[in-house]
Amino acid sequence: MKIFTLFLFMTVGVFTGAKHYFKEESTITNVEIERINTRIVDIKNMIKNDQKYNSKIAFLIDMKVPSGKNRFFVYDLEKNEVIDQGLVAHGSGSETGIRGILKFSNMPNSNCTALGRYSIGKTYKGIFGKAYRLAGLEETNNNALKRAIVLHSYSAVPYDEQDHYISNSHGCPMVNEEFFKRIQKLIDGSKKNILMDIYY
Repeated sequence: MKIFTLFLFMTVGVFTGAKHYFKEESTITNVEIERINTRIVDIKNMIKNDQKYNSKIAFLIDMKVPSGKNRFFVYDLEKNEVIDQGLVAHGSGSETGIRGILKFSNMPNSNCTALGRYSIGKTYKGIFGKAYRLAGLEETNNNALKRAIVLHSYSAVPYDEQDHYISNSHGCPMVNEEFFKRIQKLIDGSKKNILMDIYY
């Protein structure tokens, strides 16, 4: 059965011509796909109206998905498909004490994740190594630069999906080091800023 499954996966990969980075067992539910599609419509409209943003790639983070499961999606805007995915931590201030329910804030020192679209900006070297500044583009996240909310990696974030919740950040989207290496190639190779959308 395993051999058949592997053969089927490889066959699909050959015929679709898609470049799959994520593991075979990592699946996106229909609900998550619907939520992604809804967000992509707004992202494409935004790019159409403001061509300073990358029109080929966008990042999406679905905070409805538990932190132990892949919820950071790399989306190909031309092929209309997810081409990579990974784990991402949310802010410790977003915890409500109720399993599966989060809260969000744009306030300084809240340690919360802030929802909305971000423009991924310049890189710098911080305490976690290479990181990317994030400019919040909406009222819900326009304090991102003031709050020093950045996209960075951290060794405590696991690579594989977990049945339990992963570590929290101080409000930053914090990813696994190996996954970060893949997305940084996309960011560094882009002449225009990539949009990242965090939603719930």
